[in-house]
Amino acid sequence: MAVAQYATKAILESAQQSNPADIEFRNVGRIFKSRNGTVEVLRDFNLTVRKGEFLAIVGPSGSGKSTVLNLLAGLDIPSTGAVSCHSKAVTGVNSEIGYLTQHDSLLPWLTVEQNIAVPLEIRNVAKPERSRRVREMIANVGLSGFEQYHPSRLSGGMRKRAMLARTLIYDPPTLLMDEPFGPLDAQLKLVLQAELLRLWNATGKTVVFVTHDIVEAITLADRVIVLSQRPSRIKLDEKISIPRPREVHDVRFAPGFEDHYRRLWGAIEFDSAGQRQ
Repeated sequence: MAVAQYATKAILESAQQSNPADIEFRNVGRIFKSRNGTVEVLRDFNLTVRKGEFLAIVGPSGSGKSTVLNLLAGLDIPSTGAVSCHSKAVTGVNSEIGYLTQHDSLLPWLTVEQNIAVPLEIRNVAKPERSRRVREMIANVGLSGFEQYHPSRLSGGMRKRAMLARTLIYDPPTLLMDEPFGPLDAQLKLVLQAELLRLWNATGKTVVFVTHDIVEAITLADRVIVLSQRPSRIKLDEKISIPRPREVHDVRFAPGFEDHYRRLWGAIEFDSAGQRQ
């Protein structure tokens, strides 16, 4: 990696330590009610994420990982406690985040170029500026030559690249990612993980990334938190010691990887076995 990139990462890592919280959950509880009863997903949940930090969230199925993202995005509201983002309380849809879900949300009647431009159209960005930014973003995610393709003509990996481009195009300071690479084959997942790390390194955005894959979490993140069974709390907060830059193909051979994996898997396995927390 170039000296300038090393310097950029050093500055970002220093900022993570000194900057105030970018994201905060303070004593958050979330209870869902239905005719069949109530489900308490979160109880007294507390979390702080620093500016520029890459945080991964893992945990058993149903532990509230997606609920945490939805609360931060303003698509859901806490039953108790408070959520803040960029020092502002989240009380409605949070326009300062980009949210990439595991579901394919490309509009099938639009081309790649048109899909990526949608957020800029919503924000009334002038057409010349819109076209310039779309061209740059398409090049950044490796989709040059596919601008006029419709989603039905794209591979799964290309669709994920287009969705990532559409999420990044309006330059949100914070990215939420809910198992974005889950359905992909192992080789393609590695390619997109490397692409995500490259883009994150270049932009310094705050990322909150949900995954079921412990190896993926260790490969990408500065910190990995493990959620307990419902009602969820943070059972383990693991700072990843593997230095950056990281090559996604080689991370599992890095010193410290096995220790991180063992601790994270131990925390998840304990809960998954249904034992007392």
